[in-house]
Amino acid sequence: MARTAGARRRWGADAAGRTAWTRGRIPAALAVLTAGAAAFHSLVPGAVLGLGSLLESFLPWLGLAVPPLLAAALVRRSALALVALALPSAVWLALFHDTLTPRGEDAVGAAARTALLTAVQHNASDENRDPAATARALAAAGPDIVALQELTPAALPVYGEVLAREYPHHAVVGTVGLWSRHPLTGTRPLDIRPADLGPDWNRGLRTAVRTPHGDIAVHVAHLPSVRVRATGFDTEWRDESAALLGGELRAEELPRVIVLGDFNGTLDDRGLAPVLAGVDSAGRGAVDGFSFSWPTAFPVARIDHVMARGAAVTRLRTLPATGSDHLPVAARIALPAA
Repeated sequence: MARTAGARRRWGADAAGRTAWTRGRIPAALAVLTAGAAAFHSLVPGAVLGLGSLLESFLPWLGLAVPPLLAAALVRRSALALVALALPSAVWLALFHDTLTPRGEDAVGAAARTALLTAVQHNASDENRDPAATARALAAAGPDIVALQELTPAALPVYGEVLAREYPHHAVVGTVGLWSRHPLTGTRPLDIRPADLGPDWNRGLRTAVRTPHGDIAVHVAHLPSVRVRATGFDTEWRDESAALLGGELRAEELPRVIVLGDFNGTLDDRGLAPVLAGVDSAGRGAVDGFSFSWPTAFPVARIDHVMARGAAVTRLRTLPATGSDHLPVAARIALPAA
C-alpha cells in the first residue's frame, strides 16, 4: 500500500501545482506533430526545400521518435504525453503493419496463377571491384531474369561471361541491362532522359521476355539520383524521368509488364507517383521486413524496386551484399491464368 501511495504522489501535482495532465506539454505536442507528419505526409509541401519527398523517403524512421518521447513522458510523469504517444504509434502501425506481416505468395491464390517467375534487381555499382563475384551471387539466387544498372564498358563483358550459361539471352542499353533464361524480342531504349541531360545519358530499356506462359514486357530503368543541397532536397531530374517512365508504361501494349530498377526513391515518395500509376503490384504487402536496399553499410531506404502490371509481386526480399553500395532485391511474381 505504501508503494502505491508513493507512486500516486509522484504522479500527482508537483511543487508548481502541475498535474500529470498538465505536465509534459512539449513531448505531447511533439507526439501529435509526429503523428500528423506520418498520417498526412502527402500534404507536406514539396515546393518548400523538397521537404515532402525528403519526409517520404524516410517515412518508416518516424517511428524512432516514439522511444525518446516515451522516456520524456515517464521522466516528466506526464499522463498527457503518454496518451498523446498513442497517436504516432497507431499511425505508424496503420502505415506499416503490412510490411511487418507480409502476405506471401499464398495471398494470390493458387487457382489464380499459372506460374511463378523470379526476378532479381541490382544496381551493381560502377565502382564494383569484383563484377564476376557479383554475377555469381545473383545467379545463385536462381532467378528467371536479372536486371542490372551502372554497367561499365569494362565490367559488361564480365557479367556477360559469368551469366551466359544460365542466362543466354540479354539486352543492354547504355548502363542498364537484362539477362534472361528465355528469349528476348522487341528490345529498344526507353525515353526517360531529362531534358537537361545530354544524349549520352541512357538508362532505360524495354524488351519482351518470351516465357512458356506468354510474352511479358520488361522495363528496366535507372532514374537520376537525388541530392541534398543548400536549396533543399533536389529531386527535379528524378521526378522528370519518373514522369517519362510513367508515359512509357501507359503506352505499353502487352498486358503483362514487369518494371525493375533503381528509382532513387521509395514507394512512399510522391515523385514516383507516375510510375506507380502504371503498375498494379509493387509488393507493398509482400516484403520481408522493410527490405531496405541502400546503402549497403547501413540500409535506410528501399530505392530498388520490382513492380508488375497484369501480374502480382508475391514476395520481395533483399539478398546478401555484393561489391555494390546497393543490396540486390529478389522478387517472386505470380502470372495469372490466361
